[in-house]
Amino acid sequence: MKIRTLLFCPLAAGLLIAAGSPASGQDKEAGNPAMQEAMKKMMEQATPGDAHKKLDVLAGTWDATMTIWMDGPDKPPMVTKGKTSFKWILGGRFLEEDATGEMMGQPYTGLGILGYDNMNKKYTMMWIDNTSTANFTADGTADPSGTTLTYFGKMDEPVTGEHGKTVKYVLRILGKDKHVFEIHDLSMPEAATKMVEISYTRAH
Repeated sequence: MKIRTLLFCPLAAGLLIAAGSPASGQDKEAGNPAMQEAMKKMMEQATPGDAHKKLDVLAGTWDATMTIWMDGPDKPPMVTKGKTSFKWILGGRFLEEDATGEMMGQPYTGLGILGYDNMNKKYTMMWIDNTSTANFTADGTADPSGTTLTYFGKMDEPVTGEHGKTVKYVLRILGKDKHVFEIHDLSMPEAATKMVEISYTRAH
């Protein structure tokens, strides 16, 4: 109940402010234009648009190959296989990613959410999986073509105990049947920042 109240408060506050604005008799007859304008702005922010449509190419089921450079770019990486599906949720506002595979000989499962924040004009992402109790979040922008999305977020390093390490995520959409996701550790030398690459091929 508390969460529902917190989410409802900004909406209610906006409506109350609009409703409480001085209005003439003509305004009242027109149905309170201030209220109508407030509702219009909220609907604009809540409606999926062209930025969301750019993510539509990701919807579907994919074969995934994950490459992890645990000991640097000069050492052989660890390579694992898996499956990933993306589906639209909440009326086309977010893409839900469901990933399964294997990590170090153990079953791997993960859940991601991709979206676009109309108000802040940024792409957003969230990720959780069974290898950690952390919730990874990031936001960013797309290049002019809309096919390369670059996000920045923070990550804690359990091995060293470091908190708040800056991480770059890059999503490259290479066509309707291929995309690549990269994770970069920006604390590393420039030639060795890429720690993870996941290559996705559409499953037919």
